[in-house]
Amino acid sequence: MVAQRQSLLGLFASADAAAEALDQLEEKAGVTPDDFDVLTSSPYPEGAFGEKPVAHRLYIFPIAGALCGFSVGLLLTIGTQMAYPLITHGKPVIAIPAMLIVIYEGTMLGAILFTILGILFESRLPSFGVGLYDPRISEGYVGVVVSTTSDKVSTVERIMRDAGAADVIAGPPRES
Repeated sequence: MVAQRQSLLGLFASADAAAEALDQLEEKAGVTPDDFDVLTSSPYPEGAFGEKPVAHRLYIFPIAGALCGFSVGLLLTIGTQMAYPLITHGKPVIAIPAMLIVIYEGTMLGAILFTILGILFESRLPSFGVGLYDPRISEGYVGVVVSTTSDKVSTVERIMRDAGAADVIAGPPRES
């Protein structure tokens, strides 16, 4: 038997009430930081609601892009000079000063493009799944989305209401 999971969105008028609800959910319903998400219209410090810190790997993307761009620039300039050799007055075919500009531009282009891709990847964009949301979050309410098993739905809803939730919205059940 596959366990059914359901998401609940609790709307709180203040951040303190949302934090209290999350403390109660962890204590009484066994909700872990992996099981909830906090939606706000204003920024709060990371970890203000007890969510686990997210480790990012954004710094890898510009480094990888710079290395790719450097390699492509190097291969492009050396390949072009070797394919169409212009020997002038006994100078070497591979002219390093002329190559530096193309290599620099390739390195920067690769780093910038990979940084943009990294930002999209780390932000998990585009997101095609529609999650629970309420327009009142944009008006200042704090939303707490909890994903739990179907047998704990009533407990989680009761804890949210007891902690001061203005409204609790249930999402459709889904198999996990």
